[in-house]
Amino acid sequence: MSQELKTTLRDSAGMRWTALLLLALAMFCSYIFMDILSPIKDLMQETRGWDSTAFGTMQGSEVFLNVFVFFLIFAGIILDKMGVRFTAVLSGAVMLIGAIIKWYAVTESFMGSGLETWFTNHLNYIPGFDELGVSPFYEGMPASAKFAAVGFMIFGCGCEMAGITVSRGIVKWFKGREMALAMGSEMALARLGVATCMIFSPFFAKLGGSVSVSRSVAFGVVLLCIALMMFVVYFFMDKKLDSQTGEAEEKDDPFKISDIGKILTDSGFWIVALLCVLYYSAIFPFQKYAVNMLQCNLTLTEPAADSFWATSTVTIVQYIIMLVVAAAGFASNFMKKSSTKYTMLTISILALIVYCYMGYMRQSAESIFAVFPLLAVLITPILGSYVDHKGKAASMLVLGSLLLIACHLTFAFILPMFKGNAMGGIVIAYVTILVLGSSFSLVPASLWPSVPKLVDAKVIGSAYALIFWIQNIGLWLFPLLIGKVLDKTNPDVTDPTKFDYTWPLVMLACLGVAALLLGLLLKVIDKKKGLGLEEPNIK
Repeated sequence: MSQELKTTLRDSAGMRWTALLLLALAMFCSYIFMDILSPIKDLMQETRGWDSTAFGTMQGSEVFLNVFVFFLIFAGIILDKMGVRFTAVLSGAVMLIGAIIKWYAVTESFMGSGLETWFTNHLNYIPGFDELGVSPFYEGMPASAKFAAVGFMIFGCGCEMAGITVSRGIVKWFKGREMALAMGSEMALARLGVATCMIFSPFFAKLGGSVSVSRSVAFGVVLLCIALMMFVVYFFMDKKLDSQTGEAEEKDDPFKISDIGKILTDSGFWIVALLCVLYYSAIFPFQKYAVNMLQCNLTLTEPAADSFWATSTVTIVQYIIMLVVAAAGFASNFMKKSSTKYTMLTISILALIVYCYMGYMRQSAESIFAVFPLLAVLITPILGSYVDHKGKAASMLVLGSLLLIACHLTFAFILPMFKGNAMGGIVIAYVTILVLGSSFSLVPASLWPSVPKLVDAKVIGSAYALIFWIQNIGLWLFPLLIGKVLDKTNPDVTDPTKFDYTWPLVMLACLGVAALLLGLLLKVIDKKKGLGLEEPNIK
């Protein structure tokens, strides 16, 4: 039997990490589409008439069905009953369908069509949801934003289903091995999608000298076709693994609704779930407004039209340098020779400096915010490996909360003080964005690998689904709140680059304070109940 196990795909490091790469690349593509309109918020207002409330309502619609129709709960049940590979392919197909709808909503073809007329005249009042104040539409919302919201809802169902499926898949392939490192590495690669989106969404929207926001969304649709192919390849790898081990995708012990009750009565589970909703609500909604926030707080002067810094070539060059930063930094974690390790780190740091210089010369808020995941790519595997071998997951969450608070308060109060100081403002922005990205890397590296310590293996899929569902409440609420607060605190502002972001940022900092308190409480509960959250994964 021992000899048999050595021949399985899971026991081959190369095949195990290949499976992870397929899952990570699929999530990389989904992360790009998730924020595809974020760096062109100003263009959406100029070309489609989306004010901050319309933009925020549409962005929050991504998780509407997951939260209010409980789709994520059903997704967890599907995952537990049907297994990783079936759910992975299903999630890829659902994401693609939603993305195509969102793309059509922002095309020129939609404008003036009968479909636009229908959306203008309908969905202005939804019984029940309007009374509760949770409707994904409102009277006066642009028709293109309404239809885009419908597509984004469908995409969101597939995206969150993919998220819990990937987490479950990593547990399946890495349990008892380097699981935290695997989860951290997957999320580090996936978050490069944020940087890719920030660089290429404006690039495609302004390609050829004419503005077309639909080109940016079309770019995301193509990538989701690739994501679906990644899931299909993973399907066959996973099927081969099960044939080797004799394991079945479906559980012999069928899923029961009572299993959810067992999860919900666990205090440790609730602390972890609430920490997730606070962390993610302080980051993902912020990402959707971050570029516009920088446009409002930095003094940016567009380079001359005949300058190299205004060409499309510089976008490609800067992206290649960004990949060098990420690849060299990530690879340094796996180098055994110290000389090679530090060489890779040096290359990564030098490339990061070059990238930041190019962002400054381009005077581009999008390329400045694109550094967000780069430090995370470097340190997430380090944190994951540390949790695998040393533990201290709960302690890392406390540190992450402190960094989260500091960064949002810096954006709110310190960055505006440098308005008019082109160099100083951009330096403050770069440092704060890099630290914020690194603080966020603590979640996949330390929090997600803790879930299997809290629940039975049979209901891991449902446990992840419940956490994602609770988390999605924040992901629905806070993009909408940020948009409403912006419009309320900037009543006479029509220029999308003149908003005052102070109060939205203070609101996000308060989420960090709540996360800090919960992190300290989690340490107390872990010590009292012996959950093992501070213990290493590899023993």
